[in-house]
Order: sequence, then structure tokens, then C-alpha cells
Amino acid sequence: MTIFSQSVSPCGKFLAAGNNYGQIAIFSLSAALSSEAKEESKKPVVTFQAHDGPVYSMVSTDRHLLSAGDGEVKAWLWAEILKKGCKELWRRQPPYRTSLEVPEINALLLVPKENSLILAGGDCQLHTMDLETGTFTRALRGHTDYIHCLALRERSPEVLSGGEDGAVRLWDLRTVREVQTIEVYKHEECSRPHNGRWIGCLATDSDWMVCGGGPALTLWHLRSSTPTTIFPMRAPQKHVTFYQDLILSAGQGRCVNHWQLSGELKAQVPGSSPGLLSLSLNQQPAAPECKVLTVAGSSCRVDVFTNLGYRAFSLSF
Repeated sequence: MTIFSQSVSPCGKFLAAGNNYGQIAIFSLSAALSSEAKEESKKPVVTFQAHDGPVYSMVSTDRHLLSAGDGEVKAWLWAEILKKGCKELWRRQPPYRTSLEVPEINALLLVPKENSLILAGGDCQLHTMDLETGTFTRALRGHTDYIHCLALRERSPEVLSGGEDGAVRLWDLRTVREVQTIEVYKHEECSRPHNGRWIGCLATDSDWMVCGGGPALTLWHLRSSTPTTIFPMRAPQKHVTFYQDLILSAGQGRCVNHWQLSGELKAQVPGSSPGLLSLSLNQQPAAPECKVLTVAGSSCRVDVFTNLGYRAFSLSF
């Protein structure tokens, strides 16, 4: 089994995990973290078949769990999932160029200020969907190959996308235009031709971006398009996130890497999967007792870190 995606419930007490068989499992974090937790507490409270193919991406709104994989996005009501009545609320498919083409959707991104959802993947476009009406309002074109990842610059209505073509593209949602392109592999200090040019992960924090994949994991200053820190990690990274004054990354290998912004490796914390694809930080203010890091990848286990420095236990799909 491979677990590709995770999403925390709006109440912060439950975790959804999506696997390569199209299944979504719901775990109770509050039960698993309880002082009275048993082995049973670390198993799903419910599992359901969501898609025909892998569940590559999931996000949660204040009421819904949205999941995607095989060319369409589906919505599930969290309240109904937790009652174990897992009927989809709706499904939508972006307007693809041909009816024969059903490219997978690899990344979902919520834009709260617009009440919209951005999805991207195999058709090399970013599609924006109005969550109120369910209609697709625009398509952003510029990538020449598969899109792997998306990130939102919250202070400005801008979205970053990274893909197989080796470019990180910055899009202005107001003008619906590409405003900046960084071809990471063309920078000698980042390039690793033996790994390819693909960008597999990115995250942003104000004027800063971190991205990686085939090229080295690198911190960039966006305004000047300048790489400021090259992180000394040989293995391609599949997920990255800013956390307080650290950058957390994971990919090939079983460790979660804790980086200082200067490039110093502060810690490598082993998990139970041989390769890691998804990191999720539960920072829902409604459930401070469930504030954990969960990590998943190429096994049926979701590792739970109550303290960033060690794995407390694992949930089992």
C-alpha cells in the first residue's frame, strides 16, 4: 500500500488518509492520543471506496472533505463521514481538451478568500473552481508537462505551481496571468541532471519559497528570483513545508528532515515507511490537544509525531 494524501478535519480531531487503491480511511486522532488509547484506537473508525484510482490529493473546508485522483474531484460531508454514511455529495470534472482525456489530478489547493479550489495534474493546466456554484471559472496555461504541486501566497492572491517541466510558475489570480517563472534546473547550484528536472514539492512563506525534486531542495527569494540556500540532501524530496523557524522535508528514505533556513540539518527523525510522500501538520485551534505532525508514504502506516523529535506511534490503514 502507498498513502499519497492526508487531510485534517475542521474540528482537528480526525485525520483522513487516501491510498493507491482509491480508499479513504478516517482515523480518530483524539482517541489515538488519549491516555486510554488501545491498539484498536490506532485503526480507522471508517474506511470507504472514494475513487477508482489512487487518491492523490485531499483538502478540507469548514464542512467538506475534497478528494481527487482519477480526473475528477469529489466532495464528502465531514458530518456524514463521521456517522459512517459515506455518500459523495458531488463530483466535478474540469473541462479537459478532449473527452477521451482523463488526466489524473495530483494537487488540490484551497483559496479561502475567493471560496475557490485550484486543481492541477496531468493536463498541464491549473483549473479554478468556484466552491459555491461548482463551476470552473478559469484555466491557467503555461506548464508544458505534468503539474505535481501547488502552494498559495496568502498575503497576495498568487499561486505557485511546480511540475515535470522543471519550472516553478507564479500566477496572479486577479489578472489570471503568469507573472514569474523560475526554471530551477537551469541554476547550476541547484541542478542535478542525474535526477531529472522535475519539481515535486514546494511551499511558500511571504517572499520566500522552498522547492525540490530532481534539482536540490532550495530556498528562494521570490522577488529577486535568487536561490539563497541549497540544502545538502541527495535524495529527491517529495514534500516540504515551513514550520516556525524550520523547514521540514521528506522524500526518498524514511526520515523527516528538519532544516534551519541557513541550510544546516538540525535533525533527521526516522519514520516507519521506506519512502515518504505526505506531511500534515494539524494546527487546528479547535483541538490543541491533537496538535501533531503526521507522516505517510510507501506503507500502510501513518506515523504520528507529538513532538517533532520522535515518532510517538503509528496509525494503521
